[in-house]
Amino acid sequence: MLSAWIERNARLIPEKTAIRFPGREVSYAELGTLVDRIAAALAASGVKRGDCVAFLGFNRPEMLALLFACARLGTLFMPLNWRLAGPEHSQMLQDCPPKALIVDSGFVAQTTGIRTTLAAGIELIACGPGADGWTAWEDFCARGTRPAPPASRDDENAPLLICYTSGSTGKPKGVLLSQRAIVCNAANSIDMHELTADDVVLTTLPLFHVGGLNNLTTPALQAGCTVVLHPKFDADATFDAIEREGVTLTVLVPAQLDMMMAHRRWAGADFSGLRMITTGSTIVPMHIIHAVHDKGVPLVQVYGATETCPIAVYLKAEDAMRKPGSTGREAAYCRMRIIDRFGSEVPAGATGEILVKGDNVMSGYWLAPQATAAVLVDGWFHTGDMGHLDEEGYLYVDGRSKDMIISGGENIYPAEIENLLIECPDIAEASVIGRPDERWGEIVVAVVVPRANREVSSEQVLKLLEGRIARYKHPKEVIVAAALPKTALGKIRKEDVRQMVARA
Repeated sequence: MLSAWIERNARLIPEKTAIRFPGREVSYAELGTLVDRIAAALAASGVKRGDCVAFLGFNRPEMLALLFACARLGTLFMPLNWRLAGPEHSQMLQDCPPKALIVDSGFVAQTTGIRTTLAAGIELIACGPGADGWTAWEDFCARGTRPAPPASRDDENAPLLICYTSGSTGKPKGVLLSQRAIVCNAANSIDMHELTADDVVLTTLPLFHVGGLNNLTTPALQAGCTVVLHPKFDADATFDAIEREGVTLTVLVPAQLDMMMAHRRWAGADFSGLRMITTGSTIVPMHIIHAVHDKGVPLVQVYGATETCPIAVYLKAEDAMRKPGSTGREAAYCRMRIIDRFGSEVPAGATGEILVKGDNVMSGYWLAPQATAAVLVDGWFHTGDMGHLDEEGYLYVDGRSKDMIISGGENIYPAEIENLLIECPDIAEASVIGRPDERWGEIVVAVVVPRANREVSSEQVLKLLEGRIARYKHPKEVIVAAALPKTALGKIRKEDVRQMVARA
């Protein structure tokens, strides 16, 4: 049970720093007290087993304490993406109405604008001073005069976390993850990172995303590590933490690494304290892999999805430089298969759909039984991602099945072309999609974004691919754009790129 993690560490290592936050240090004893206080306040506010509690705001210790308090009570915790607009939050809050909505003070005004769309009976709590119609945080916590009821073993398989997918291809779906899934994910993370209580983990990714929450942060709190928690990513603050705060492990997605590599501090940065950097969420360009390895730090890739909590496949540090570009082998506590369209496993080198099975896999989508049944078959989660294994069983992700382009009867995976394009020093970003065509069925279209003060032409883009991939994979059209639409973690939103191409 998740709440037992904090209770145990509060008892065994009470004075050790659990969370280091700008201007604050929270010991494991203080974190345990905060979890108890929040759980008691929620219970006194009428929050019961099976209810939902939502949070909107930047990373902060109270957000993590809320997760563990919800685990204690058997309630559902809904972290909201602060990058979304009010109407998008409203859609999620109507889909899964919470009993209480706790909002960082900087987002109170935005949330006030959607109050009329929310279900009756939702209590609004400001993580700071109160306001008109809002309960102040201290007033909320003061309600907890009686201890919360003890955690129940019955809640082990009940949903604890609901994370909404980005909704780039339609209405967002609420992914339900149980306590058992988060426990299994933590075991995978501990194996992947060889995590011990001596590690210091830096978290800069948003905790509303399973990558920020579960790749290292929750496993670190189980293992008794110190978590250096930043409200949000800032390149200078990240350099400072790595160089001055004894950080040994961190997760940095390609978009963050790209920003750090462009920073004046990159060349002289001291990364000697890092055991490894974990990355993922999208295809990782080879120039980023080599740049990190040149700093003497293994860049280990992790593969998964919100539906897998997210850890499903990973590299280990000893394989990072030997297998650049691979996302590794199946996690210690789950299974992975690659199948063809008939459901048969494919041989090494052949591309097929990636399937994952284990306790880390989601319970299902919130109020969406048909969507759940479509991707969960006999316990196997059908990711929709395409990949292949090498002779040693290491996974290479080729792209999304829905993104695959069929041109003249040939299958083309956009990631293969994108990886070549972004190696060009003049290209900052690239996305490849298929556009309907009467003759070929689909044609390949590349959308590229030049780096600052650089120019890119169609001829230059096509020349980059000459002799490197088959002619039928070459783009029939190249569009130069100022920027590409992205998710919160910097993943390019393909559906929006298709709309850009259609408009063009």
